[in-house]
Formats: sequence, C-alpha cells, structure tokens
Amino acid sequence: MFGTQDLALFIVSGLLLNIAPGPDSLLIMSRSASQGWRAGSAAALGVGTGTLVHVLAAALGLSTLLAASSTAFTVVKLVGAAYLVYIGLALLLRRGAPAAAEAPAAPVAPLSWRRIWFQGFLTNVLNPKVAVFFLAFVPQFIAHDAPHKALAFIVLGCIFNVNAMLWCHFLAVSSALASRRVQASRRVTLWLNRAIGAMFLGFGLRLALSPR
Repeated sequence: MFGTQDLALFIVSGLLLNIAPGPDSLLIMSRSASQGWRAGSAAALGVGTGTLVHVLAAALGLSTLLAASSTAFTVVKLVGAAYLVYIGLALLLRRGAPAAAEAPAAPVAPLSWRRIWFQGFLTNVLNPKVAVFFLAFVPQFIAHDAPHKALAFIVLGCIFNVNAMLWCHFLAVSSALASRRVQASRRVTLWLNRAIGAMFLGFGLRLALSPR
C-alpha cells in the first residue's frame, strides 16, 4: 500500500519505540501531573506537530541536509539542548506552595494550553536526533520499487505519529489519574518537580555533548 512493506512490523516497532522514555514523554507526564490530562494532551499534540515537521522535512530532503551538514546539525542540537536545560532550570527553581502557617503568597499561574503545546512542539522539533531517526528507520519499510517514495515516507510517518499520539494521550490520562490518587504533599510535589527538572537537565546536557 502506497509503496510500503512490512507494515505490521513497522507499527509494532513504532509502538515500542514510542514507549521508550524521553524528554517528550517526561514533558507530557509533568504537565499532566501538575495541570491535569488536558495540559498533558496539549503537550502531546505539540509533540505530534513537531513529529509531522520532521516527517515532512525528511520526505522533502531537508533532514538529509541536516544529517550531512555538521554545522547545521550542531546548531540545531545546541539550540534544542539549551531549550531542554531551560525547562529543567524552570522546574528546579520553581517554588512550592506556602504552608498554611506562612504568609500567603500569590499562587503560581498555570501555563496556558497554547504555551504547553508550544513547549511540546519545541522539545520535539529542536531535537535533530529525531530527524536522523526518521531517515534511518522509516526507509527500511519503503519498497525498493515504490513509484513515489516521498509519499510512502509521509504515509509511514503519519502512521508512526498516530501510534505516538495514542501512547502520548494514554500517558497524559494515566499520569493525571495517578497524580490525583496520590494527592502528594507540598514537599513531595516540590521534590518531584526538582527531580523532573534534573532529568530535563540531564537530557539537555546529553544532547549537547552527544556526537553526531
């Protein structure tokens, strides 16, 4: 169909790859835990939009240029790493809600869904390894005699993204439900934010220091 091959294997492999934890999943979980499943869903949709950008770029040959150009890869990699570090620092420096005995402080305003969507989009689209991944993974499932290889690439990329969205929205709902049941204390919530922030810092540093 559309010049693809081994479609069932592609779907199963894509699901397993999406389940593997990464900055996208971590962002969805953190937003769901702090603002509910709708916020996690907004982050997931941002991630999905970023994935579509990578798919279209790869189909049009832009990702090939990114993979071939050391300078372009390094620039995108450092920008993406800086953004992950920024999110990590924001979580690390975020203060918890004041105790009842303390003087009241202004509550931390929740992020808008548009801003959360943009966070998910940037977290995904600024990761050059996602572009290289599509170039390495997807062509294996395109038939050599496919009449329109770019179309086959886009079809497979969209199937991959649909699978990813199913998993990401499940992650958003399950994280929100788990957070509601736990009813964590202020201290636990504060340290959880710091732990997630440290993980984002780790992802950012690993991306910045990773070789091509």
